[in-house]
Amino acid sequence: MDTRADPSEGGPVAPHTDIRREGLSAWLPAPLVPYALLMRLDRPIGSWLLFLPGLWAFAAAAPSWGRGLWLTFLFGLGAVVMRGAGCVVNDLWDRDLDRQVERTAGRPLASGAVSSRQALAFLAGLLVVGLVILLQLPRAAILLGIASLVPIALYPLAKRVTDWPQAVLGVVFTWAAPTGWAAATGALSPPALLLWAAGFGWTLAYDTIYAHQDREDDALVGIRSSALALGDRTRPFLAVAFTGCIALVATAGLRAGLGPAFLVGLLLPAAHFAWQWWRLDIHDPALCLRLFKSNRDAGLLIALALLIGRA
Repeated sequence: MDTRADPSEGGPVAPHTDIRREGLSAWLPAPLVPYALLMRLDRPIGSWLLFLPGLWAFAAAAPSWGRGLWLTFLFGLGAVVMRGAGCVVNDLWDRDLDRQVERTAGRPLASGAVSSRQALAFLAGLLVVGLVILLQLPRAAILLGIASLVPIALYPLAKRVTDWPQAVLGVVFTWAAPTGWAAATGALSPPALLLWAAGFGWTLAYDTIYAHQDREDDALVGIRSSALALGDRTRPFLAVAFTGCIALVATAGLRAGLGPAFLVGLLLPAAHFAWQWWRLDIHDPALCLRLFKSNRDAGLLIALALLIGRA
């Protein structure tokens, strides 16, 4: 017997889908739930990962606590909105493929809970909200924010043409580092670009771990990923990516004039990365998901190290 139910109704959800009516989506009226699921409000980890490189920039460069807290609020809200917009774009591109992948078949566009026209209207609304947030920032940050729309739109295409769509995601998900630096200081400088590069390596690592959940399904439907390209070479790759991230953050902090306590603080995220590397089993999808989600804590530890260096 098929026990599946529409997630907007709050009933049981089939094991084949990653859709869960949890978090904020559990409290919304039923007509709004598919839109909350479309922008992944039930899974805030993506918003965290989009936001954290910006937090690194504020921690290293904000001229005052007040300015840093205001930027944290704006970028936190912006991360939720723009991550939601990115998910809508991704699902519009992938709705036919998502129906063929066990974990994603219940997503609102793939399941028909939201039509393509409704999704486009919702996307327009999210972009308007994102623009209002962006206009609160200095000119340099506004221009960088607008430029981010190009890689956001291209990421779903990358999965069809390259084994390394994670590289495009790395550009998108660390855009907040230079944008945040420009928002905090009014301009870009070498430490901002170093933080961007650090975040790029970090994103390559955590999204490769994430992609191992769908390795078999992706191969069947023609989706390409670093997980498929690397296979059993994933752990050596992670060692390089995680080490590069820590080295680049260290260089950025030193170039920004942070104190020696910053380098001591970096031992915490370095230990976290080492733990992920040690625990990884690419044949255990549930573990891959747990390790992927743990990168919120790794990113917060990097921000803490940068703050320690300002003390």
